Amino acid sequence: MRFADRIKALLGFGPGNPELFEELSDLLIEGDLGAALAYKVAEELREACRTKGLSAPALIRAELKLVLGRYAKTIYIEPKAGVLNIFLILGVNGVGKTTTCAKLADYYRRNGLAKGVILAAGDTFRAAAIDQLKIHGQRLGIRVVAQGPGSDPGAVLWDAVDAARADGADLVIADSAGRMHTRTDLMRELGKMDKIVTGRAGDANYRRLLVIDSTTGQNGLRQAETFGSAVAIDGVVLTKHDSSAKGGMAISLAKEFGLPTAFVGTGEAYRDLEAFNLDSFLEEFIGAGP
Repeated sequence: MRFADRIKALLGFGPGNPELFEELSDLLIEGDLGAALAYKVAEELREACRTKGLSAPALIRAELKLVLGRYAKTIYIEPKAGVLNIFLILGVNGVGKTTTCAKLADYYRRNGLAKGVILAAGDTFRAAAIDQLKIHGQRLGIRVVAQGPGSDPGAVLWDAVDAARADGADLVIADSAGRMHTRTDLMRELGKMDKIVTGRAGDANYRRLLVIDSTTGQNGLRQAETFGSAVAIDGVVLTKHDSSAKGGMAISLAKEFGLPTAFVGTGEAYRDLEAFNLDSFLEEFIGAGP
């Protein structure tokens, strides 16, 4: 049974079930909310049911949606017209970061939000990442700026900014290394890329998006904490958000770090990337949708 169906089935018993809220907190923990937040949500729902006299399952689900909605956050990130836009894509290896770069490029171009896009292969620690981004560029007909494995990621970004100006492109999407041996290394590399943007394109619309695998569970919070200590994160892209992902990570990231979710990846195809819709997400999460 899907997670949302389990939530729906549990709430269908109504508050007359003495173990309802305890079982709900356990289920929310399974849904990646984290223990503290899961207990808090369950207690807030219990109190709302008591004070408002809620007993119908549909009303209880609607109240749960309101409670969860107080903790979740969303943001829509798009290129600004008339300036150079630089989007730095962050995340550990294996979360779909490089593919997300290509998906974002396709999304913005297809929706008329970017006239020209440059992909920058800034994950120079993995030769496979460079090759993968080049393949995406060929398939999409988008220029990829790259250097050899082990080269300076900052130099790649520098070249990409120059290429964007030469080509008249208004959006640079830069991949970045996903594996750093220590937090100090991470901060140094990302700090260097930040300086390239401020020094080379100080008037650019500069955004940093953190990619997290929806199926990672609470480990996603540790990733957010590590990257957040190195650079200011503007929004999150949740990948692999299909039937196997519960989705509570979006709420946990907002509650713990104030991080809003910007996009959700639902499959492997380029078009399997959607702007995060909080209302639809909550409906799906609690089984209140169709």
